[in-house]
Amino acid sequence: MTLRPLHLIFCAGLLVTAGCGPLFDIRKAMYDQPKYEPLEVTDFFGDRRSARPLIDGTVAQGHIQLDDHLYLGLEEEDGDFRQAQTYPFPITADDLNRGEEMYNIHCSVCHGKSGHGNGMVVRRGYKEAPSYHRDVLRNAPPGYFIGVINNGFGQMASYSHQIPVEDRWRIVAYIQTLQRSQFANVEDLEAIQVFIEEPITEHSSPEHANEH
Repeated sequence: MTLRPLHLIFCAGLLVTAGCGPLFDIRKAMYDQPKYEPLEVTDFFGDRRSARPLIDGTVAQGHIQLDDHLYLGLEEEDGDFRQAQTYPFPITADDLNRGEEMYNIHCSVCHGKSGHGNGMVVRRGYKEAPSYHRDVLRNAPPGYFIGVINNGFGQMASYSHQIPVEDRWRIVAYIQTLQRSQFANVEDLEAIQVFIEEPITEHSSPEHANEH
């Protein structure tokens, strides 16, 4: 059966009016339900603000930070706080490996793989980053670097949202490893030589490596 133009218009009208039935009313009711838009005025509260301020002392779940050493890089000494001279947890080889990984992701683009401040974006025209091998930074305590990562410094923005707090300390440990590598002393070299020449014990030999 061939539809005439009048029939087509009638069918189109049915399709249009179908959206105005009960289903349409339900959807419209959900969209138009009583609610406050962001920053909308209300007469319910005395200050006429529908968005209520947080209660003093409110902390989001999972965001309480009571450890100043871990989160702020500060240590208390004689009632005063100073930049932490120590790490809040023991640094292992795994921590250094993780620190290297995170450093290469977040830091090396500006500071360079070796920490001399000549990263890829610097070589592309961005402002030169400080070298970690300057005396002032080689002598800086770990807490100083944590403060810079947390708050930013100069051209560098804060990285507290990108880097988990434990990984910030691992990055700092790796930075100090880079610094030590550029200014190794005789004692360091002798310790490495002793380690290389140390005989493999029965428990550390390859055939026993997978026994535990």
